[in-house]
Amino acid sequence: MRHKTTQEPPVVLPVGFNAWLLDCAPVSGCGTCQAEWRSLTIAKEAGDIDQAAKHAAKVREHAAGRH
Repeated sequence: MRHKTTQEPPVVLPVGFNAWLLDCAPVSGCGTCQAEWRSLTIAKEAGDIDQAAKHAAKVREHAAGRH
């Protein structure tokens, strides 16, 4: 018996969504912000937007609350 498999078509996000999702600014001179920014850049270049978004959130949270 063969099982039928289906795959959903990829979701197409609006133009600019990733820019909005990854929008953040590391605090200059902060090692934590700079490390997260580097990780964000690496993940973004690798096409791993989910991981890049997690790093962007950490940059925003750290820059907003711990400086």
